[in-house]
Formats: sequence, C-alpha cells, structure tokens
Amino acid sequence: MNGQSPQSIQFTTLYDPYVYQTLSTIIGTNIVVQTTQNSVQGKLTTVMPDHIVVEINQTPFFIRTQQIIWVSPS
Repeated sequence: MNGQSPQSIQFTTLYDPYVYQTLSTIIGTNIVVQTTQNSVQGKLTTVMPDHIVVEINQTPFFIRTQQIIWVSPS
C-alpha cells in the first residue's frame, strides 16, 4: 500500500438529500429531466440517493442524480 492504513481511507458520497426527498414525493408521475447532456421525458419510477429511473415506452433510463440540472412535472 502507499503508507495508509485501512482506517485512514475515507469514502465520500455526494448526493443532494433535498433533491432525493423532493423526487421521492412524485414517484409515479410524468416528469421532464434536464441533464448535462439532454432532456428526458417519462414516468418517474424509482428514486435512489445516487440515481433515478425514468421509464419511457416501458424502457427504464437510469439517470445519475449528479447529472440532473432541473426536474419539472410534465
């Protein structure tokens, strides 16, 4: 190893608890999600701290929470 003991290694989880909590209240509704790459419109089916799942034509799209710019009901 590089001189670090296993106790000195730390992991950091980056997620916004407010986004997670807010999106959890609208599961099952149709939304528009603007990501850093494009926008996605479909049904919000799953919300996790690090990603959401938007279903479009019965196909799930997994979107990392860190890539979300904004979300709006559609």
